[in-house]
Amino acid sequence: MKLKQTPEDFVVKETSTIEPAKDGNYTYFTLKKRNWTTLQAMQLVAAGLKCPVRWLGCAGNKDKAAVTEQVCSVASVAPETIRSLAIKDITLTPLGKGEKPVSLGDLKGNRFDIVVRDIDVLPAKKTRFVNLFGEQRFSTNNAAIGKALVTRDFSQAAALVLSTKSPAAQKMHQVLAAAPKNYLGALKAIPLKLLKLYIHAYQSLLWNELATAHAREHDKNTKLPIVGFGTIPDKQLEDILKREGISLRDFVIKEFPDLSSEGTERDVFAEAMDFTMGALEDDELNQGRKKVRLTFTLQPGSYATEFVRQLSEMRKT
Repeated sequence: MKLKQTPEDFVVKETSTIEPAKDGNYTYFTLKKRNWTTLQAMQLVAAGLKCPVRWLGCAGNKDKAAVTEQVCSVASVAPETIRSLAIKDITLTPLGKGEKPVSLGDLKGNRFDIVVRDIDVLPAKKTRFVNLFGEQRFSTNNAAIGKALVTRDFSQAAALVLSTKSPAAQKMHQVLAAAPKNYLGALKAIPLKLLKLYIHAYQSLLWNELATAHAREHDKNTKLPIVGFGTIPDKQLEDILKREGISLRDFVIKEFPDLSSEGTERDVFAEAMDFTMGALEDDELNQGRKKVRLTFTLQPGSYATEFVRQLSEMRKT
């Protein structure tokens, strides 16, 4: 099975709760992007608008290797300015104005239109799945960077970020060139949204372990904790924390308070709504193989890649 062999194989359209008006301090716009992460796209938009990234808001991150559409906001920028911005593989469409920025939670769900390639039989048609965080949450070493931040191993966190050779790594190089041991200062040069993403990746990795174990033993849906300093752990989570060599107090990061995380909860199971599956067709990108188109809607925070992967695994068994 192959997903995202081309960006057009994975189309995501957000259903927003935002209701644009004629007036307000914030301008709302649709951000349609191809083969960019949401953070990369926001950085490019901010550069084009000549404003700080923090002036921009969105309800969540969307896949990179995809064509995605989401509602965003920007403070103190006219709709005409947004409309005139030209960025490769990014389209901005003004929607109106409002008195609040777009933020996490301003989302009803996401509609997916996905082509699954390199198959020979149809995936299972089942709508319920284990609500695991998808692989794009973790990238190559996001969770490892997150753990290093939680355990205050700032030199290791810095080394892992530097190994990505990303724009964030370039910013860190500038700080370390002037002060080679100032790992914390170098990390603080990275956008806060990216640093939080690392912490969330580590929390997500631990949650996936909890949820996978629970789903093997129980079919009933429940909520399990995404670990943070406010979590009340059970025996299983205590064992995981002991193995990881961390405590709940480690999620209070005094050296970098904005990265402290109280933790929350997440449903173990999720449901794919309005699910349709097309017929098997010849796969023009993989000779002798088949493809199929799937469309469905997921609640905010659920991962289409996990839903499709689990459908494929069900068929194998």
